[in-house]
Amino acid sequence: MRTALAGAREERATLVSYIGAKGLARSRDVARVVAEEFGDPVLDLAAFNPELMTKGLVDYKLISKHRVLPLFRRGSRLFVAASDPTNLQALEDIRFNTGLNIETIVVEDDKLGQWIDAVVNEAEGGAFKDLDENLDDIDIGGGEAADAKEEDSSGTDDAPIVRFVNKLLLDAIKIGASDLHFEPYEKTYRVRFRQDGILREVSRPPQGSAGKIAARLKVMSQLDISERRVPQDGRIKLKVSKTRAIDFRVNTCPTLFGEKIVLRILDPESAKMGIDALGYEDFQKKLYMDALEKPQGMILVTGPTGSGKTVSLYTGVNILNTPERNISTAEDPVEINLEGVNQVNVNTKTGMDFSAALKAFLRQDPDVILVGEIRDLETASIAVKAAQTGHLVLSTLHTNSAPETLTRLRNMGIPSFNIATSVILIIAQRLARRLCEHCKEAVDVPKQSLLEMGFTEDDLASGFTVYGPRGCEKCNNGYKGRVGVYEVVKITDGIARIIMEEGNSIQIADQCRKEGFNDLTRSGLMKVMQGVTSLEEINRVTSGH
Repeated sequence: MRTALAGAREERATLVSYIGAKGLARSRDVARVVAEEFGDPVLDLAAFNPELMTKGLVDYKLISKHRVLPLFRRGSRLFVAASDPTNLQALEDIRFNTGLNIETIVVEDDKLGQWIDAVVNEAEGGAFKDLDENLDDIDIGGGEAADAKEEDSSGTDDAPIVRFVNKLLLDAIKIGASDLHFEPYEKTYRVRFRQDGILREVSRPPQGSAGKIAARLKVMSQLDISERRVPQDGRIKLKVSKTRAIDFRVNTCPTLFGEKIVLRILDPESAKMGIDALGYEDFQKKLYMDALEKPQGMILVTGPTGSGKTVSLYTGVNILNTPERNISTAEDPVEINLEGVNQVNVNTKTGMDFSAALKAFLRQDPDVILVGEIRDLETASIAVKAAQTGHLVLSTLHTNSAPETLTRLRNMGIPSFNIATSVILIIAQRLARRLCEHCKEAVDVPKQSLLEMGFTEDDLASGFTVYGPRGCEKCNNGYKGRVGVYEVVKITDGIARIIMEEGNSIQIADQCRKEGFNDLTRSGLMKVMQGVTSLEEINRVTSGH
C-alpha cells in the first residue's frame, strides 16, 4: 500500500485511479472496499440506465476535470458517481455550481472513465472523435459523376464528420445491412440500419450535427447541398478494396426538422451469388432455369419493396449474360452494375421513361430485355409485344401473389389472349429471416395448431422439428441472414385457358394448386420443416397468403 501511495503521489493521481491503472487490484474489489470504508453505497454503472441521467446540470469541463459524474437528482439532492470519495474539492465544486446537496455513490474507476468520456464527447459534439484514422482515406465517389471533384462547402469537410459517416457506411456493409436511415427530429438525431429486414438504432449523434451530416452525404452523392426544399436522388460509390466496390443509392426528403436521408446498399456481388444461394426449392429452381432458356416470353417477379425482386432478376440476367446475347435493361434507377449488360437509367424529366427505353431497345437488336417495373399500360403493351416477337423479357410488378399478377395485367388493359401467350413464368417472393444455426432451439407446438397453420397429416408423419429463435452473440435476436420464400408458377395450358376465359385470381390460384405449384404460405411451411426459419417469421412475411 505504501508503494502504491508513493506511486500515486509521484504521478499526481488519486490512489484509486493509480491502483486501477497499474492493475494492482480489480476495480470492482477496490470500489467495494472504498464503499465499506466510507459508508457510501456502491453501484455497477453497467446496470445503470443512461436515460435516467441528469444532463446539463454540471458543466462537462468540471466533470472531466474532477472525474465525477452526476447521475440523477431527487429534490435538493444530487447523486454523484465517484471512484474516490476523498476528492472533497470535486464534490464541493459541484455543490457550489448546482446549489444542491451532494450524495456520493462509489463506482468502479474504469467504468467511470468510460462514462465520463462518453458524456464529454457528446457535449463537445465529439461522438465522431475516437474513430480509426484510416477512415479518412476511404475512396469515395459519387456514382455516375464519380470522377468529378468534390467541392468543399459549409464545413462538410470537417474531419470528425467525415470519419463518422465513413465509419457508418463501413459498419453497415460489415453487418450486411440493406438500408441506412439518417433521421432529424426536434431535439434528437438518430441513425438506424435495416438488418435482415428489421430496423434498429445504431447511433444518436448530437442533434446539432444533423446539418453537417446531411451536407456531407449530399456532397458524397453529388447532390445540390443548397437545395433543402425538394427530394433529391444520388449515388455513392465506396471502394472497399482493390477488387470490390459498393454502391449506395441515396434519397433525401425534407421533413419538419431537416432532411431525412436514406441510403440503400447495392452490392454487385449479390447478383453473382448464384441461384442456389437464393433459397429456391429444387423444383422451383428448375422452373426458373427452364424459363430462362426460352428464346422468347415474359418472366415476371412480384412482391413488396425490399422482397429481393432485383436480386432474383439479376441472378437470371447474370446466367443469361454471355457473349452471344445482347442484353439491355431499363431501371429507375440502375441498382446493380453488370459488365456486359447495357443498362439505362430511367429519367422522366428528360422523357426517358420505361416505354421510351423499351422502344429504343427494340431498335437495338436485343435478345434479352429487363424492365425495372411495369407501371402503366404503354409499358406493359410494349413489353408484351416484345415477348411475343422473339425476345425474352424480365420485369417486376407490385402484386402480392402470382394469380393476382395475371389479373393485374388484365386490369391495366392488356387483352387476356396477349397475357396468356406472352407470360411464361411468374415468381412471387418474400424474404424471411434465417434462424441462427448456433442458437436455434426446438419448440413444442401442439399438433392441432400445426394443422391449423397449414401443415398436412403427411407433413406431421414425417417427424420434422419446429425451431424457434433464442439469441446469442453471433446473431441478431436469434436470426442471422435471410432466405427467399417463393411462389413459382409456370403458365400451363390449364392456367392459360382460365386467363383467356377471364377467370379471377381465385380461380387461377385453385388451378395453380391442382397443378402442384406451392403458394407462398406452403413454401414458407417447407422452410419451417427444413429448420431454416421459424413459424413466427413465416406468419410475419406471408400473412394473408
